Amino acid sequence: MTSSTETAHVSPAKSASTLKSAVLAQRALAERLFATLANGSQGNPGIMRDTFGPGENFAHGVLTDFAAEAGLAVSKDFAANTYVTWRGSEPNAPRILMGSHLDSVPHGGNFDGAAGVIAGLVVIEALRSLGVRPRRDVTVMGVRAEESVWFQVSYVGSRSALGRLPDGALEAKRIDNGKSLAAHIAECGGDPDAIRRRERHLDPATIRAFLEVHIEQAPSLVESHLPLAICSGVPGNFRYPNARIVGRHDHVGTPRRFRHDAAMAGAELAMTLDRIWEEEEKAGVPLAVTFGRFHTDAAAHGMTIVPGAFAFSLDVRAYDAAVLERVEKQMLAAIAGIEARRRVTFELGARASAAVGKVDPAIVAALEAGAARHDIATMRLGSPASHDSAAFAEAGIPMAMLFVRNEHGSHNPMEAMEIDDFLAACTVLADWVAAEVT
Repeated sequence: MTSSTETAHVSPAKSASTLKSAVLAQRALAERLFATLANGSQGNPGIMRDTFGPGENFAHGVLTDFAAEAGLAVSKDFAANTYVTWRGSEPNAPRILMGSHLDSVPHGGNFDGAAGVIAGLVVIEALRSLGVRPRRDVTVMGVRAEESVWFQVSYVGSRSALGRLPDGALEAKRIDNGKSLAAHIAECGGDPDAIRRRERHLDPATIRAFLEVHIEQAPSLVESHLPLAICSGVPGNFRYPNARIVGRHDHVGTPRRFRHDAAMAGAELAMTLDRIWEEEEKAGVPLAVTFGRFHTDAAAHGMTIVPGAFAFSLDVRAYDAAVLERVEKQMLAAIAGIEARRRVTFELGARASAAVGKVDPAIVAALEAGAARHDIATMRLGSPASHDSAAFAEAGIPMAMLFVRNEHGSHNPMEAMEIDDFLAACTVLADWVAAEVT
């Protein structure tokens, strides 16, 4: 492990081969950290780093232990996010933030999120091994609660740190135990009252940029035979996590004209949104529509009962806020028509949303140039998924992302990131950081 008291200065013009070799020399560190995370958060199958629970807490402990071993500064905020900092010589210079989330979906994979945190540590250790003395702080952020499946709230850790968590979010209940988000944060050492007051731990004016390495979540790089992509944007979304349709339970023989069929109403909405999606796609507009839950009432449905209740969740995402607004207006108009035709009522419940994450063009160009210097082939790729980077972009912080090839998607035990591809991403990231800190 490199000492934390280096004083040498290394020019950003140091040869590409030297920098790349320094990153590749961190292979054992990366493999050890990934293995430690996996071994300590088994979900049988997959990984279980539950948000604000034992699994996520374990991962933050791994990050804290590494910092102590490496002689790096550690701090927490009132959302229990973890910050590991390599101190710079100019304390007032805007710092660089690298990182990602450390939680997982139930029975997920080991690389989703964790790759971004470990990449930041690899970059710091590679530059320290070269004797770099940074002029600005370089911080790796282990972000809490990115996976919205647990509380049905997006970007809890990052938006809390930025003082931007939506009103009412702290009252959300975890899906498996019914305890509030506020209670979980408090149990993990955070301060939900400070979050509720929208106190800000991270001031955008003091942050040079936020950079996140992440596995790809659809096999676009596998298909293109490339190790790495540079993100062109993170989609925004609107969501209805707990929507329901109220009709009337009737006998299976009830003629159509008398029915108040909630299931048919749900099916009609789904097909309407699928048609809207298809039309947008034909026009060249990227969009994704997902019904996560889609079911009748298990306590009342049956072979000979017309369903009088139906529940669903809806996630619609796009790279343009105007597209999201247009699709939602079309959806609400369609719902009004379905209600009238099928004699049902839609109760959409609480609405959630996340802003479109726009990447910083100058950083993207610099990352592409760095990849070229190191003979690493890349492509531009829009993220199909939401990421904490979008929360930083919404707050006005320059943001960029790197995607690493991954054959089997994410949110499952089969995530298949290769360490060689991961180290390629670390090399490109280290190239940019070296130029910014020296």
